[in-house]
Amino acid sequence: MRQCLRAIVVVLCAAAFAAPAVAADKIRLGTSGIALLWTFVQTGMKLGIWQQYGLEVERIEFAGDANMQQALTAGSIDFGFGSGPGMAYHAKGVPAVAVAAIAGPPYSFAVMVRPQSPIHAPDDLKGKRVGVTTEGSVTQWLVRELARQKGWGAQGITDMPLGSIRTQFVSLKSGDLDASVTTAESSYTYESQGEGRTLLLFGDIVHDFHTHVAFARLEHIEKRPELVQRFLKAWFAVVAYIKAHPEVGAKEGAALMNYPEAIMTRAMEGQLRMLSDDGAFNPAAIDKISKSLVELGLVEQEPPRSLMFTDRFVPVKP
Repeated sequence: MRQCLRAIVVVLCAAAFAAPAVAADKIRLGTSGIALLWTFVQTGMKLGIWQQYGLEVERIEFAGDANMQQALTAGSIDFGFGSGPGMAYHAKGVPAVAVAAIAGPPYSFAVMVRPQSPIHAPDDLKGKRVGVTTEGSVTQWLVRELARQKGWGAQGITDMPLGSIRTQFVSLKSGDLDASVTTAESSYTYESQGEGRTLLLFGDIVHDFHTHVAFARLEHIEKRPELVQRFLKAWFAVVAYIKAHPEVGAKEGAALMNYPEAIMTRAMEGQLRMLSDDGAFNPAAIDKISKSLVELGLVEQEPPRSLMFTDRFVPVKP
């Protein structure tokens, strides 16, 4: 009995002097558009990876970069996952800057046409009407970059901002569009149903590029850099897990986005090719994005690199 009492006293004393549990930091993460890549955020929460870094993440979905950057400006989100061309927004006054490269060549984006369309190669897109999500979005940039690479000029293809993939599909089916820029998984799904045909993956055309980058509000960078560091470490821990277990990413993505698992397994191939392991910025990609911003009429002059991104939190590539 005395031994039991002593044991109880020891336990009570230990509890009395133990440090109180530290609550996880709640962060709001905005994601631009709909993509398999963004479902990895929830997968990381389900696996407890974010929690290991003391973070509780609320993901908020936006239709495109412009809407997400507005939310960063308003302070309604803390971090954002958006497009490489979205790095221009800080030069326009948005109080957030890119802090890491999330994905390289755009293998997650495809051009889809009708099954019986006479368009069979990228050259056939000259002068055609191609649906994109919003003004200033990565989908619009990709269409204009394709036209620029072909020597047709920024308006060599008529990009038409129509919002959601579903809206674009309806316009494509009716003949109001000749083609649509969509996610690879959406294109593969319509293809499997006999309602579309995947013409190309942009990753095969656009090489040195940052399809997605992570943004952080300046107040966090300046006042809570350790929070930014933890956020990035947690994300790249999620990436490492997904790369080691792509079947988990495909299964969870299929459940969250309501796609067949076989479609997501096919789409995962492109995800694995583009995901960054450490967030390092590619100088060639930065140069391409910076120059194209002017050529495509998104800014009047190339913004200083310091206004596009900071490499304070990631490795620096030569």
